Amino acid sequence: MNDKIENTSNYDVEEYLSKELLRFTTAGSVDDGKSTLIGRLLFDSKAIFQDQMDQLEESSKLRGEEGVNLALLTDGLRSEREQGITIDVAYRYFATPKRKFIIADTPGHEQYTRNMVTGASTADLAIILIDARLGVLTQSRRHGFIASLLGIPHVMVCVNKMDLVDFDKGVFDKIVKDYTEFCAKLDIHDMTFIPISALDGDNVVDRSERAPWYTGPTVMHHLENVVIASDQNLIDFRFPVQYVIRPHLNFRGFAGRIPSGTISVGEEIVALPSRKTSRIKEIVTLDGNLQEASAGESVTLTLQDEIDISRGEMIVRKNNLPRIENKFEATLCWMDDVRKLDYGTPYIVQHTSRTVQGYIRELRYLIDVNTLHRNQDAETLELNEIGRVVIETAMPLFLDPYKNNRETGSFILIDPSNNLTVAAGMVRYASSRTESDRDDLMFSGASMNIVKADVAVSREKREARNGHKGHVVWLTGLVRSGKSTIAKGVAEALFNDGKQVFSLDGDVVRHGICGDLGFSEKDRRESVRRIAHLARMASDAGQVVICSTISPRKEMRDFARALMPEGTFTEVYVNCGIDECRKRDTDGLYAKADKGEIPNFTGISAAYEAPEQPDLIVDTEAQSPAESVTAVVQLITPKL
Repeated sequence: MNDKIENTSNYDVEEYLSKELLRFTTAGSVDDGKSTLIGRLLFDSKAIFQDQMDQLEESSKLRGEEGVNLALLTDGLRSEREQGITIDVAYRYFATPKRKFIIADTPGHEQYTRNMVTGASTADLAIILIDARLGVLTQSRRHGFIASLLGIPHVMVCVNKMDLVDFDKGVFDKIVKDYTEFCAKLDIHDMTFIPISALDGDNVVDRSERAPWYTGPTVMHHLENVVIASDQNLIDFRFPVQYVIRPHLNFRGFAGRIPSGTISVGEEIVALPSRKTSRIKEIVTLDGNLQEASAGESVTLTLQDEIDISRGEMIVRKNNLPRIENKFEATLCWMDDVRKLDYGTPYIVQHTSRTVQGYIRELRYLIDVNTLHRNQDAETLELNEIGRVVIETAMPLFLDPYKNNRETGSFILIDPSNNLTVAAGMVRYASSRTESDRDDLMFSGASMNIVKADVAVSREKREARNGHKGHVVWLTGLVRSGKSTIAKGVAEALFNDGKQVFSLDGDVVRHGICGDLGFSEKDRRESVRRIAHLARMASDAGQVVICSTISPRKEMRDFARALMPEGTFTEVYVNCGIDECRKRDTDGLYAKADKGEIPNFTGISAAYEAPEQPDLIVDTEAQSPAESVTAVVQLITPKL
């Protein structure tokens, strides 16, 4: 803390506090020069004081080194200095006339992955060092993957020890090519490469004369000028309540820090989980009231209405809600060096200011951080291992995907037996049944204020009156495969046989309950969700429901099946080759899709996942419509 205070001595305090803060982390293999680079940054930027220099000189002499070893400035532990490697996260603070900085010097060893995750979790930028002599190593790829995993917006790749390869441009270009090709697989959008010699200071603070071919920024110039203001999420207002302030009867405020978004006096808000609404009355700070507050500010909000809100609850905008879930999928980094992941342990889930009990229900796969290979046979996670898991909590959390909001998308797991943090996690999406990272509505949770009431007439009574059971027949296939024709024939046959029949055609509902939806992946999923829920209600009323809808994704159809009682769902795959579908297309839809006039057209510009194990396959190229109808009726009649 003294370093931080001393480093501001050349600046006015208010000027220092007003400077933009950049948090960055360093990572690299052993002896790549991470600590040396940081020492050089601090030394050349005049952020090392005389007493520190004296101590460094003394320590260097004791180690038998001729010059000053700048790496010792960050290798603060005795064990680190003895081994000559970084094993813990070292934080340093310094400032320049343009910015103030917090550096996290993290270890590069694989066995210290948890330390790297800890140090890099709040970073705006990551510096990855690569030894010019060795090129891109497995560890270099691992560091890039972790930077991508943690959603660090900016990556600076410093090719160090260029002095040992005579500042050969060819060596530098090859490393740039190799690492760029690898990172193309990752979610990294801003990457800068700089050739340096951390030991001599080339291109660290001052431009090197030994690399006239390099015209890019120095390390310090890039740190001072990289744009980070746009990295903040200023759209999704989230306000986890940390403390309720009630100094007297006339004041009730909710204190906390805004992790994302902005809010203004008079704006309408909703409190979670109660879902009660009000408006912002005041935004209170120690320096006076504000008209507007934004991400990063700590404030106290007062509301126009009396609403019971406690610590751990959240205030958001009415029309911009997070996911409210008690089951979600996440990437988990295991940090406990004693205990492995245990499915039977009721862990404490700490998410923003909310603490709930939770269980790890499933380990989807373990990620090899060196090769990116997914091991789906893994049964547990051990120290420093990373995997994709499903977590279920006793009470709902207010979640955003980590890629959208690093604060409301992250959490930690605590062992209740010793209160130690055993894992850190990043929310991928809020439903274990979803197989993509899309923020869709298909599996969103029901309102927590609504209690499902018993119906006046039970399903059993309706089925007894009708003389048959309720059932859902789900026909899926490409456009013009014959779904609607078969569905109509099945409905007529069952009706003529005295059955109560209800039809739901994908095209028909597009003119009604799904009329507000387009044909994007998200809208298709919502359309299937609505059809599936309608089918469930109609089947509960004792109807035989005939659904004809493309439903191109397996997960959509799985959702519909899971929604129905066991044994009351029949999936029929209406199989027809796309060439035959084109021939039947008298409206020219396929031709328009080929020209790009119809976007997201299934089978052309949007994928169709054919059922792998449907209850029935009807081949409309080989069978007549009457034969297909008969096959369906014969299959489902015994189930009624």
